[in-house]
Amino acid sequence: MMRALALPELPALFQAVDDTWPAAALHRVGPWLVREGRGGGKRVSSATAEAPLREADIALAEAAHHDLGQVPLFMIRPGEDALDGWLAARGYRVVDPVHLRAAPLGGFAAPDLMYSFPHWPPMAMCEDLWAEAGIGPDRQAVMRRVRGPATAFLACSPDRTDRVAGAAFAAISGQIAMIHAVEVLPGLRRQGSAHNMLRSAAWWAQQNGAEWLALAVTQGNVAAGQLYASLNLGVVGHYHYRSA
Repeated sequence: MMRALALPELPALFQAVDDTWPAAALHRVGPWLVREGRGGGKRVSSATAEAPLREADIALAEAAHHDLGQVPLFMIRPGEDALDGWLAARGYRVVDPVHLRAAPLGGFAAPDLMYSFPHWPPMAMCEDLWAEAGIGPDRQAVMRRVRGPATAFLACSPDRTDRVAGAAFAAISGQIAMIHAVEVLPGLRRQGSAHNMLRSAAWWAQQNGAEWLALAVTQGNVAAGQLYASLNLGVVGHYHYRSA
């Protein structure tokens, strides 16, 4: 019988997001942690409150963002309603509400490694597919900054083994394996490649001592949400951004 696992606590999940999709640099400014993204996307370019703060402290984070050449961007996590309200009053808009999803690794079916396999560093075919999907060199550089176990996945469809269908990236923080950059070419979707990459990620994560597979997906990405729900990756947390 598979032992029951307690859900990962939100601080561990947010730490896993930082560890497996790391910023180029971290800057402590008063109560803030300001991430230096260098083109790597919102997750690595946001500020988070790491200590009790006052509304006046927002100016410190704004100045730090400007010094880095970044548009001020704040990640709002559960329980940060006061910060959310202060930013809204300043005209900051909500951007990309996100669901955190997770599932125990023992619940995944075995992958077919003939059609999706882990490897590191990423093959050129992975890099080219990501670039075609909008995950260019700056975002791919984020993957190479991970310090713990990390891997890429290359997928092909059983119906089209003559070409690459999809690519994904995964890394481990503690007991949590996070999967990122899941992309399947439009003409080769709905053929099982994404399912198999996630099953491959679960298999790889088990081999490397993790207990959970987790990911962050924007709430507006309905198709991806349905895919992850079909693999029992349930919603375990959420966050959103506020952007100037």
